[in-house]
Amino acid sequence: MKILEVKKLTYFSHLNLFSTKYMDKIGNLKSWIFASRSNSPAVMKNKNNDLEQSSRPNAVVIVPFHVEHQKLVIIKEFRVPIGDYQYGFPAGLMDRGESVEETATRELKEETGLQVVEIIRTSPTIYSSTGMTDESISLVYLLCTGKPSVEWSEDSEDITVLMVSSEEAKELLLNPNVKFDVKSWIVLSTFARTGII
Repeated sequence: MKILEVKKLTYFSHLNLFSTKYMDKIGNLKSWIFASRSNSPAVMKNKNNDLEQSSRPNAVVIVPFHVEHQKLVIIKEFRVPIGDYQYGFPAGLMDRGESVEETATRELKEETGLQVVEIIRTSPTIYSSTGMTDESISLVYLLCTGKPSVEWSEDSEDITVLMVSSEEAKELLLNPNVKFDVKSWIVLSTFARTGII
């Protein structure tokens, strides 16, 4: 497999389309269109053998456990691409110069009104859906406190903050009408089974 060409197709601020021409493993010329949050997507860095490629993720996904309520915090949010509400975790893009922990703290406050007590662990940079995008994230597991509020959310965010026990998580997972983000389904599924994040 060899990348031959990468061409930017759109020019937006947070997400763009790229067209790629590549040679498959038996020498056939192929093409692929994908989305990227970067002006220099991973495929370009790999094509150019950029060994200094940053391991900094594009975004964080926060897995918050509320200390007083002893429940997992999730959000129900309207997502434009599916035209419906989806259950997931607070998340957001990293601002320039921010650490993963700083982004998690800021986004948790903006989307839920809650405050970080302790960061338990963070994942390495992982990828969301490599068939469609090179978007990368870091999962941040943390303990939080406070009263849920959407006072700091943006006008384009329609969010409801929920707290669920492992039993309530089981009920949500069994509801065929509930839509989940894949990462959230996996974490909620483990939490429903074990009661541990």
